[in-house]
Amino acid sequence: MIDRDLARRASAEAVGTALLVAIVVGSGIAAQRLSPGDVGLQLLENSIATGAGLVALILAFGPVSGAHFNPVVTLADRLLGGISAAAAAVYVVAQIVGACVGAIVANLMFDLDAVNLSTHTRSSGGLWIGEFVATIGLLLVIFGIVRSGRSAVAPFAVGGYIAAAYWFTSSTSFANPAVTIARTLSDTFAGIRPSSAPMFVLMQIVGALVAVALARFWHPTLHTADLVAPEPEPEPEPVPEVGAA
Repeated sequence: MIDRDLARRASAEAVGTALLVAIVVGSGIAAQRLSPGDVGLQLLENSIATGAGLVALILAFGPVSGAHFNPVVTLADRLLGGISAAAAAVYVVAQIVGACVGAIVANLMFDLDAVNLSTHTRSSGGLWIGEFVATIGLLLVIFGIVRSGRSAVAPFAVGGYIAAAYWFTSSTSFANPAVTIARTLSDTFAGIRPSSAPMFVLMQIVGALVAVALARFWHPTLHTADLVAPEPEPEPEPVPEVGAA
């Protein structure tokens, strides 16, 4: 049985991941329709929307669940001792379910079939390397921020990194198994053929494991229960005014 606190955090992960995928897929559909025939402009529109949306979502959901929205972030948190195995499993299920719901909602918002399996093949050695680079970079950005005590800037750093990785990686930076699975459900700009997804997920997991190993070597004291956004600190009690009773 899931306790109330874990249920609260898992529901935030599900809703947050759903919104993230709705942003990714929805902005991809909108970009296709607004800028037909110009793939570069479509990617620019998609990346800006995703980066900006990710900043907003991490700021909003971070105090509730840590705003992982990503199974490899949860995996890293588990390997560093920040979350129990049971809680990590619940997080991952919530993220995948939420991601799939987000893709379905995005399809429906643009009057498409709820589920329309993608035919966009993304399968080559270069793309797989791109996913490895995108994922290891994302986690190293998070680790570096947490280790330096600057968790407050994590939403902006993560959003900025993902927006940049859309452009500098050959795969356009999925870097997220839940998002990868969900993007198979939409045959649009952001989609990926189901047969292409397993290698993307594998390279994301490998990238996460390498990032954790590097983080442990570079930051021996790195332990965190919250890899993205810190729990809010309690407000200090008001100081009585001089002369107050």
